[in-house]
Amino acid sequence: MSRINDVGGMTGFPPIDEEPDEPRFHEDWEAHVFALNGALIKHGVYNLDEFRDAQERLGVGEYLAASYYERWFAAIRMLLVEKGVARPEELRA
Repeated sequence: MSRINDVGGMTGFPPIDEEPDEPRFHEDWEAHVFALNGALIKHGVYNLDEFRDAQERLGVGEYLAASYYERWFAAIRMLLVEKGVARPEELRA
């Protein structure tokens, strides 16, 4: 069973626009999400495989509508709830 992230060979997707000299982060919040993920992995809250799986488990609509780091942030929130670190209502606040 393929997931939404596995779009290889699917039709209907536009070509990827490459940005010459693209910066690593377009917004400050993206760097914070990157650092947060690294810290949570380093401290054993979850591992890289779990993080990748969480991104792949996002709903199709959410996955396709989200930017790269928005998917990261959604996966982090999902894992924090699943691991009992935070409750959904805490993350919505």
